[in-house]
Amino acid sequence: MYYGEKVCLRAYKEEDISIASKFVNDKELKKLLVTTIPFPMTYWEEEEWIKSQKSNNEGTYNFAIEDIETNKYIGGCGIQNVNWLARVATVGIMIGDKNYWGRGYGTDAMKVLINFIFNDMNINKIRLGTFSFNERAIKSYEKCGFKVEGVLKDEIFKDGKYYDEIIMSIFNNK
Repeated sequence: MYYGEKVCLRAYKEEDISIASKFVNDKELKKLLVTTIPFPMTYWEEEEWIKSQKSNNEGTYNFAIEDIETNKYIGGCGIQNVNWLARVATVGIMIGDKNYWGRGYGTDAMKVLINFIFNDMNINKIRLGTFSFNERAIKSYEKCGFKVEGVLKDEIFKDGKYYDEIIMSIFNNK
């Protein structure tokens, strides 16, 4: 487990499945996720995904995010597309419990994830993508030290409109 001021990053547990299933099917939350499946996910698909999580699954590492005061599962974050030769990794995060939105839990979780990636994995660059309309996420990433590296114009179609994807990155300045 990896601890921040508000959260702990931990392995997924079987008891997270029903809550995670609700998170991934929430319409408002799905709109914010860069990598999302447009159709509903079943409980069994989410159960299969959680049970498939291993510590080194083809360059992908996923963590549940837990509130350290209540031990409540509130979301997830992960590392994908690790390029060990170039020392670059892509990250993603989701605070699924809306009671925790805008309260610093996502920022704290991202800081813990960044620390793990730079210090334990010895990665040099972390990148991520978010949509131009997700101002709360952009501000959170900037608080963590991410800078805009590029913009993919009209990259996603949501709710009848095209939006840009903002590519952000942070470097390990050891």
